[in-house]
Amino acid sequence: MENPSRGKVSRLPALPDPLPADVQSLFADRLAKMGRLLNIHSVFGHAPKVSRASAQMAFALRNETAVPRLFVEIAIVRAAQNANGVYELQQHEPMLLAEGFAKEKLAALPDWRASQLFDGKERALLAYTDETCNLGNVSDAAFAAMVPHFTPQEIMELSFAIGTYYGTALVMNALQIQLEKAK
Repeated sequence: MENPSRGKVSRLPALPDPLPADVQSLFADRLAKMGRLLNIHSVFGHAPKVSRASAQMAFALRNETAVPRLFVEIAIVRAAQNANGVYELQQHEPMLLAEGFAKEKLAALPDWRASQLFDGKERALLAYTDETCNLGNVSDAAFAAMVPHFTPQEIMELSFAIGTYYGTALVMNALQIQLEKAK
């Protein structure tokens, strides 16, 4: 497999050429599932076993949850906003829109509390997401607001989505992973 990292795309050096076998296998899996390799994949190739585990979590959160994908994407995008995760926002805002989330709502998301565009279920999730991103200090009120809208399984799945993508955004910021060039 050709090395997809043609030059430096983060603070880390480019991957070695030729690619080690475990990185080639990782990239082959990513290509099969996504049809393309992103800069994050090249950077995460420095730790292929951890990258593979991270990918399993990401795919499960996006494709194997009881909670509808719309709400997972709302949580991911809001967590990325809280982490100033520009890379995650570039990747997940289109996914959120593809789930039927209105462009007007996306534009209002940074100041959602002042907007009338969000319903009670979305407001509960956004408050929970914001508080989870505050070192996990979720108030009893924010948690209680989730209960009428989401099952315990769905709350657990959303909690994993928030924590996973908030943490990923922080890693991407720390490593200064570059955005893909527009095609």
